[in-house]
Amino acid sequence: MIIHPRPFDHADAVKLNDQVQLEYAARYGDEGDVTPLDASMFEPPHGLYLLAYDEQGRPVATGGWRSQEQNAEGYSDGDAELKRMFVIPEGRGKGLARRILAALEADARAAGRTRMVLETGAQQPEAIGLYTSSGYAPCEKFGLYRTYDSSLCYAKPLQ
Repeated sequence: MIIHPRPFDHADAVKLNDQVQLEYAARYGDEGDVTPLDASMFEPPHGLYLLAYDEQGRPVATGGWRSQEQNAEGYSDGDAELKRMFVIPEGRGKGLARRILAALEADARAAGRTRMVLETGAQQPEAIGLYTSSGYAPCEKFGLYRTYDSSLCYAKPLQ
């Protein structure tokens, strides 16, 4: 597998974003994640978006981080927020999410971010397992879904 930085609005990123939205809708019975996102949020040095490709050049995994500062949604100064971590079903179990997560953490650390944060849902046990086994701990809720019972927030110091 090869991991490349790509713009959030790259055709392959859009394709995988559409797939992850369908998975969110299936798991939660709604329209998916409606967090407002645009490509500029993932532009270095304030963020990064990665795509993994298989040997045939097909996009199989994605993930990104974006800078956050203290605001009314519960973020803190120096936060890097993980977004759109996703591996297509046939690519799962090969360590791709772990590789993307490690690359995103290293990049956010190099950009001076002090804490990586993420929001996931109670219906995503695979994600919860990945994050807790990678050193993330539950934290105060933040973001668009902070008032939802099914929302789970995690954080990991980067310094």
